[in-house]
Amino acid sequence: MITKPDKNKTRQKRHMRVRNKISGDAVRPRLNVFRSNKNIYAQVIDDVAGVTLVSASTLDSEVTGDNKTEQAKAVGVLVAKRAVEKKISNVVFDRGGYLYHGRVQALAEAARENGLKF
Repeated sequence: MITKPDKNKTRQKRHMRVRNKISGDAVRPRLNVFRSNKNIYAQVIDDVAGVTLVSASTLDSEVTGDNKTEQAKAVGVLVAKRAVEKKISNVVFDRGGYLYHGRVQALAEAARENGLKF
C-alpha cells in the first residue's frame, strides 16, 4: 500500500531550506507566518538575539473578518501597525514553507500597504 507524504512534514522541509538562506537581525528582522486550519499567526523576529519583537494573530480581539482571507488581511494590517510603532519598517518575509497564495499572500500585501517594506 502506498502512503501519502505528510503535508506538514514536507512543508517543514521547505521551511528549513528557506531558513538556511534567510535570517532576521536588528536592522531587518524576519516576518514569519504560521497558518493553521482555523487561524493565522505573524511574528517579527530578531534571530540574532532570539527575540520576538512584534506579533499578531486571528486570536487578537482587534482582528475581525467574515472569512479567513479577510482575517489574514486584518492580521497583516495589525502586525504592520505594531511594527511601525516600534520603528521597524524593513523586514525579511518568511512564508514558512507555504505557497505565496491565498491567506499568506493576503497577509503579506496588507503588511506592505501599511508600512512594512520587503
